[in-house]
This record gives sequence, structure tokens and C-alpha cells, in this order.
Amino acid sequence: MVLTFGGADVANPNKAKGTQWESDVRNYLNAELGLVDEYGKFLDPFDAHNVRRPAQEGAADVGDVHAVPFVLECKNVKRPSVPTFVRQAEVEAVHAGFPYGVAVVKVPRLNVRRGKVHFSVRTWTRVRLALGMDSREFAERYGFTASLRGLNTGRWYMTTELEPFGSLLEDVRKLRHIQ
Repeated sequence: MVLTFGGADVANPNKAKGTQWESDVRNYLNAELGLVDEYGKFLDPFDAHNVRRPAQEGAADVGDVHAVPFVLECKNVKRPSVPTFVRQAEVEAVHAGFPYGVAVVKVPRLNVRRGKVHFSVRTWTRVRLALGMDSREFAERYGFTASLRGLNTGRWYMTTELEPFGSLLEDVRKLRHIQ
């Protein structure tokens, strides 16, 4: 028998930490985007823009948090493996039918808005081009830095924090006219 407390699995504290991080990311983005009232309730529960934690169904994982048009793979781990997390997010975005997948990694002892959001160079470029920005403008506006590890470009990624990612998400949504 496994005891649960507030929906978290007490028998697995790492799972509980991960679930809490997913909820923190979802709650932060909903508040930042003005989608909830002062009590955290959706202003419009049927709005496709609401950031949600989807129920996992079937064999194909669809990611931890859906922030249309992004799937967020949220990680709260001691030793992040960012390239692996980013690849996982991109696969899960395909499963969910979303165009973009990114990894959101908790930074110990910092506020949720300081969580690191990691993009593959390919996803970063696709989002940048969709917004019609050159590399420098995009990086400066949303606070991106590059991690270029060795000659294998599959291990390269671009990083910002959750706070500027909220602004990026808002800008992409305006562009896409998501309904």
C-alpha cells in the first residue's frame, strides 16, 4: 500500500519533488500570463492558453506541462543531463502534437522564476524565425545564453530563465493566434 499526501507519492520522495516542481512551473506561468485570479483559479477554465499538467495516457509520454505551443519537460534533479532532457522534451512534444519541446530544470534554493529553460539549437532557431528576429535580438530580448559542448551539435543548447520564457511564450502566442 502506498500512501499519498496531497496527490504526491509519500513512498517516493523524488517523485513528490518532481511533481511539486511541475506544479510550481504550471502555477507560475498561469499567474505570470494572467490566466488565473488571485486564488489561482482559472479565469476561463476552457481557455486553450491555460497552462496544464496533462494526465499521462498510453505508452507515449506527452510531457509534464503543456503551455501551448510548448511541451515542458520539468526536472528537479541533483545532476541535470540537459541534452538528454531536451531530446526527451522534443519527443514528447511530437507525441502531444505540439511544435516545440523544452526542458525546465529547477535551480536549488532559487525562486521558480529562476528555473532554467533549455532549448535545442534547432527549436531555438525555429522559435526565433517564427518571431522574425535575428539571433542577437532574440538572445538579448529573452536572456538566452549558449552552451556549446564539444563538436557534437546534438549536445548544444540555449538557456534562459522561466521569467523571460513567460514573455517569450506570450509573444509566440500573439503571433500564432492560438484558439
